[in-house]
Amino acid sequence: MPETFTKTPGWLDWEPNPSNPTFVMPPGAVDAHCHVFGPAAEFPYAPERKYTPCDAGKRDLQRLREKLELSRNVIVQATCHGRDNSALLDALEFFGDTARGVATVGPEITQQNLAMMHERGIRGVRFNFLKRLVAKDPSDDLVTVASKIKEFGWHIVVYFEPDSLPDIESLLEKIDVPLVIDHMGRPEVSAGDKSSEFEKFLSFVDRTGSWVKVSCPERLSAEGPFARDGAEQIYTDVVPFARRVIDEFPQRVLWGTDWPHPNLKTHMPDDAVLLNYIPLIAGTGRSQQALLVDNPRNLYWADNVLGNED
Repeated sequence: MPETFTKTPGWLDWEPNPSNPTFVMPPGAVDAHCHVFGPAAEFPYAPERKYTPCDAGKRDLQRLREKLELSRNVIVQATCHGRDNSALLDALEFFGDTARGVATVGPEITQQNLAMMHERGIRGVRFNFLKRLVAKDPSDDLVTVASKIKEFGWHIVVYFEPDSLPDIESLLEKIDVPLVIDHMGRPEVSAGDKSSEFEKFLSFVDRTGSWVKVSCPERLSAEGPFARDGAEQIYTDVVPFARRVIDEFPQRVLWGTDWPHPNLKTHMPDDAVLLNYIPLIAGTGRSQQALLVDNPRNLYWADNVLGNED
């Protein structure tokens, strides 16, 4: 009999009926950061998880992709599944070459297992430095895993908050594989995009040649997407941060929905609104093409020849 799970109290479920976006995605657009949760009856959540979500499986993701007119996805292993990548690998098999994955693995992973995962579409490994989501500092594991994945051309994805960067900066500078930073390093939006904290972050990105996801305005915003004076506010307090990153590193920026939006406390975003946010941060067709099509393809699909099916 399948194990049953009770959602974390107060958990906000993803929006099953997003509105119609006004922004039209360019052909071949990629959602470079999303997740799958379960379904738990088939892929149970990890015993050590820090939260229990609602189900959000591969077919739910497929419906969202069709609604938003996205061509490809990069599916990132969720912490609620721990190091069991079964749901992720199953989703990659379902989507075929139109999806890639970022896994969670430990230092004990073998080259044989990495080769298997590569064949199934994994192209990176994620390390989470948010203490509320992980049980221990992953620094030592990161160093070991980075040395093992280099031969496959994979990258390391890191998720951290600004106060963690000084402690892990020297570690990340030594990693000899590409580095991808989730959600702009979660800047403190109220401090402004010219704050010393954000300037240090941009300097770190410049020195290390890191890639940056300009995703999750709903997670960073203090204003939200709420009406003001009769006008829709689309996370306008986050816009200057994303614009700076895109302007300074146009070939190393990525965008993603972060669907199904885990651990949000204030509101659950309409995914169509997240699309309408894109032209605010990437104002030209050229910058949108790089952000949504060219950059993710260069990072995740560069090792095979793609057709022109989009």
